[in-house]
This record gives sequence, C-alpha cells and structure tokens, in this order.
Amino acid sequence: MGTKVKTLIICKSIHNGNTERIAKKMAKILNADLIEPEELNNIMEYDLIGFGSGIYNSKHHQSLLDLADKLPDFKEKKVFVFSTSGVIQKRFHRSLKGKLEEKNAVIVDEFFCKGFNKNSVLKYIGGMNKGRPNEDDLKKAEDFAKKMKEK
Repeated sequence: MGTKVKTLIICKSIHNGNTERIAKKMAKILNADLIEPEELNNIMEYDLIGFGSGIYNSKHHQSLLDLADKLPDFKEKKVFVFSTSGVIQKRFHRSLKGKLEEKNAVIVDEFFCKGFNKNSVLKYIGGMNKGRPNEDDLKKAEDFAKKMKEK
C-alpha cells in the first residue's frame, strides 16, 4: 500500500468561475486542499501542487505569477499547471511553467480547457464558449486528476 500523497491546488478564478469549477473537480478526485494564491501558508508540506487560473493577456493570472516568484526552492517537488481560456494555446502556460522550473519544480503535466469568455469586446456579442466548461470538460478534468493520482 503506497503512502498518501498530500495535494494542494492553488487556483485564481475571478470572472465566471470557469477555472474554479475545474479546480473543484480535480480537488475532489485528488482529495486536495483548494486555496487562492493569497491564502498560501506552508507549501512545502505538500507532495503534489496544482497551479491554475483563467488566462489573461496570454498568461495565468498575475497573482499566480507573483506567487511563483516568491516560492522557495521546490527541490524536485511535483507540480501541474492548468487553465481555462477563450482559446487553447499551449504557449499560455509558458510564463508560469518557466517560473516554477526556476524554483526546481518538476512539471508532471498540464491541463487546458475552454472557458466562457466575455471580456473586452466579447461582452458586446454575448461572449464566446458559452456553457464552457461543460460536462465533457469536467469529465476530462476528472480523468486528468485520476492520471495525476497514478503519477
């Protein structure tokens, strides 16, 4: 019988709750503590840490990027990165992943999902990706979390 992995998910979800819905699904599967970046206490007590938010100007929320700058050396600690956004592009994760790698984190995987977006000019046309994340997206988040459990 393996040792229990203590998991933390740090999530910033501010507009439509898209990323929070994904994070809650993952947290349930991983039996993880779920907090916002401002609530972080002792990150080093966790074995696996997820970092996620919506995407703003092609990168994660500034509070996550600021947090990553302040983190201690992770000494090969396992992390995963996730996001929701109007469009899916792997490059959106580069900034946060780079900061985590500078702290010697091992990025085991990443998850992307479309999210309802009604920012900027999109609010005038009713937004894009209405209804996302949907049940299929939530199932994919669940499957991703199950895969994280196995890693």
